[in-house]
Amino acid sequence: MTETARSQTSNETASYPETGLKIERVFSTEGVHPYDEITWERRDVVQTNWKTGETVFEQLGVEFPEFWSLNASTIVTTKYFRGAVGTPERERGLKQLIDRVVSTYVKAGKEHGYFASAADAEVFEHELTWLLVNQYFSFNSPVWFNVGTTAPQQVSACFILSVDDSMDSILNWYKEEGFIFKGGSGAGLNLSRIRSSKELLSSGGTASGPVSFMRGADASAGTIKSGGATRRAAKMVVLDVDHPDIEEFVETKWREEDKIRALRDAGFDMDLGGKDITSVQYQNANNSVRVNDEFMRAVENGTEFGLRARMTGEVIETVDARTLFRKISEAAWACADPGLQYDDTINAWHTNPETGRITASNPCSEYMSLDNSSCNLASLNLLKFLRDDDTFDAPLFAKAVELIITAMDISICFADFPTEAIGATTRDYRQLGIGYANLGALLMAMGLGYDSEGGRAMAATVTSLMTGTSYRRSAELAKIVGPYNGYARNAEAHNRVMRKHQAANDDVRTLHIADAEVHKLASEEWARVVELGKTNGFRNAQASVLAPTGTIGFMMDCDTTGIEPDFSLVKFKKLVGGGSMQIVNQTVPRALKKLGYDAEKVEAIVAYIAEHGHVVDAPGLKPEHYEVFDTAMGERALKPMGHVLMMAACQPFLSGAISKTVNLPESATVEEIEQIYLESWKLGLKATAIYRDNCKVGQPLADGGGKAKKDAADAADAAAEAKIVEKVVEKVVYAPTRKRLPKSRQARTTSFTVAGAEGYMTSGAHDDGSLGEIFLKLGKQGSTLAGVMDAFSIAVSIGLQYGVPLETYVSKFTNLRFEPAGLTDDPDVRMSQSIMDYVFRRLALDYLPFEERSALGIYSAEERQRHLETGSYEPVEETGNASELLESAPVAKAAPVEAEVVDEDPLAGAPEVKVAKTTAELLEQITGHAVDSPLCLTCGTKMRPAGSCYVCEGCGSTSGCS
Repeated sequence: MTETARSQTSNETASYPETGLKIERVFSTEGVHPYDEITWERRDVVQTNWKTGETVFEQLGVEFPEFWSLNASTIVTTKYFRGAVGTPERERGLKQLIDRVVSTYVKAGKEHGYFASAADAEVFEHELTWLLVNQYFSFNSPVWFNVGTTAPQQVSACFILSVDDSMDSILNWYKEEGFIFKGGSGAGLNLSRIRSSKELLSSGGTASGPVSFMRGADASAGTIKSGGATRRAAKMVVLDVDHPDIEEFVETKWREEDKIRALRDAGFDMDLGGKDITSVQYQNANNSVRVNDEFMRAVENGTEFGLRARMTGEVIETVDARTLFRKISEAAWACADPGLQYDDTINAWHTNPETGRITASNPCSEYMSLDNSSCNLASLNLLKFLRDDDTFDAPLFAKAVELIITAMDISICFADFPTEAIGATTRDYRQLGIGYANLGALLMAMGLGYDSEGGRAMAATVTSLMTGTSYRRSAELAKIVGPYNGYARNAEAHNRVMRKHQAANDDVRTLHIADAEVHKLASEEWARVVELGKTNGFRNAQASVLAPTGTIGFMMDCDTTGIEPDFSLVKFKKLVGGGSMQIVNQTVPRALKKLGYDAEKVEAIVAYIAEHGHVVDAPGLKPEHYEVFDTAMGERALKPMGHVLMMAACQPFLSGAISKTVNLPESATVEEIEQIYLESWKLGLKATAIYRDNCKVGQPLADGGGKAKKDAADAADAAAEAKIVEKVVEKVVYAPTRKRLPKSRQARTTSFTVAGAEGYMTSGAHDDGSLGEIFLKLGKQGSTLAGVMDAFSIAVSIGLQYGVPLETYVSKFTNLRFEPAGLTDDPDVRMSQSIMDYVFRRLALDYLPFEERSALGIYSAEERQRHLETGSYEPVEETGNASELLESAPVAKAAPVEAEVVDEDPLAGAPEVKVAKTTAELLEQITGHAVDSPLCLTCGTKMRPAGSCYVCEGCGSTSGCS
């Protein structure tokens, strides 16, 4: 199948215009197909629901590049391979998937006159294939679902609908929204044209108002969501702040949240997915209030604001602006809705005002354009463009952007759309949404704090370069295949917005060589945009957005999604062959090296992070470097305003907006939410959404849902555990057995120095090679120190012989800090925090297998060197032998216990020990604090935030994002 797709792409005939694109070969190698530069391997993809134990998917022997993680290959296999599993039609490897998509793009490019020659078309094919297979970028999910199949060729993930003040239009809204949900996408719309409940109908009766019609749409979305689409239905509902029903709109989800609490307290199952939650309304949409500058100034000044009739535009009621703003913030505090969209800012950057205003957005608030339109997305993996010297490769990034934006425009030539109106608008305005992922990882690897001037300057210049390059290529395409149909009537406005982008770029103040290089190239691109736009026009009405990049972020093996910072410093890594292990993000050691730390200090800091999940008090780490390792969750969680400032740095360089939620702690006040909404407006954001931890009762935690339920469950678990202990004491007498060492045993003696203090360690082993005793000699015979060390040695030796695992001792005594501490004479442990730290690192290296040591962050000098050379600590002979690796529990591992089968199990009904299956669950166990996000409905694990929705890193499912 792969070879067939390749030959079709290469051999089709087409007419090539002399003015067509000449494609430069940058990434691929002439004469070598991109696939032939890669080592491929076969994998078995098996997906299990961790809650039920049920196997929900299985496909054996799928083919992927060896450098793709198991997680990436699992998500691609389960989400994007087409054909029924077990049939010959089923795709069996990544080559088939990429060929299916790329061949369709190349064919359409030829047919529509994009390329100057057949050779240029072939280079385009190879370059696009190379970027995809090497995880430099990804198209949005609908492309992988649909392109090249017998299904409609829908390539867009984002839709905006419209509704007017008539029953025909309202019922048509229900229908169109339903078809979009059925296809697995989401839509948004503004209900402000519908007259309020305070206005009269032409018949003399009172209108129902938009909130009443929201009920029917919400029920429809909930029904279609549960019907088995590729992802949950996602929708955005917007209402203008001057609509007479604005207070009722603001209170809708707030009141329902109170209902959820009351029903929960009465014993009903109100968790997300619970059997009683369906009685609650308005839960299937994100709600946003569209505010204008007039209202926000009234809030600042404490003046009144007029609510206007929909039919006549006259003011029919006045309200105190601050009181209404307070109510919006109180509702957001209580249930996370509504968010705000800043209407005047949005339309000030609108390239097509002569066609119509922008009134709404897609469900995640990043796509903002004309009514009845759509946008296809693609995102670049920023970390791929980081050079070996930890500087950003701006020229290479620009080359990738111009190729990708070309492909995205080609897709509109063959795309299908869910409605005729959406198809017509999209073909006339050709809206694109190029974006990126891994910004948080990029900044950390460069040694830049996410919430720092340097981090924001770097993010701003990269975003500016991306959008500038996109519009420059759009102007070049306009010369070859013509500007978008709506350009002529909007030419003046479009070029004005381009000059606004250029002026914003000029205002960026760079702080170091790395961002100065990017900024210089971005400035050159914007100069060309302004110049080419005057003569050629533009092929696309918009070019860029910052989407959540949930599923496709995992496809590219990104550590961070969209514009987000790193979620946490530790994460789970699935292993080929089965099992998983806890690792510290690989960006961390790279950042430490960039900051000037030597290998020994890097190892010590990484080991500390593996145990504690954060960098506070990490050995040898300077406090001024803590900010580089700030994350979305955990001990050093970013402050809410840090998220807002990062969005503000990037917003002037985006055609659309940014999908991001500003996360607040449970202790946050309504006043803080007011401040975030107000500052977001002042800083020029187009939209802001907030989420306060544990504000939603119907948001299930790993052990139940809502805080009150969690507390009750904890109390019940504690009572159950007490009863179990009592029962065990009553029926089972556990007598540990000592395993004595043989009279003659193998032993090794190690001499060492720590910061000049000399000592000796003798360790004795059982016949099976496991450690059974240690003797430590420090100080003079008869001294207090020598006596204490003798007693300590005896205690540890007896514990070892009674079955205490060595790894337990290692996890407890490594990173213990006291003097003497410093350099050692051991090449494997160059830096030690104390004598105890050294002794148990040495014992781990001598007696623990590689898999258990690596989980504790302990490596030999040879393994560290191998990591520097190959990127892997693992010995060559063990690579891929993952079936021998233990599935790790993230904090402390329990010793394996074998139990005989008895008639009555005294521990029957005991609470299960919860083993983390995802990074979110791992962070919960390390920190002891709950991550407030839902469980995945597919595999049962805890999801993590991505933009303004959630994504499951286990199976790639999302809560509605693209």
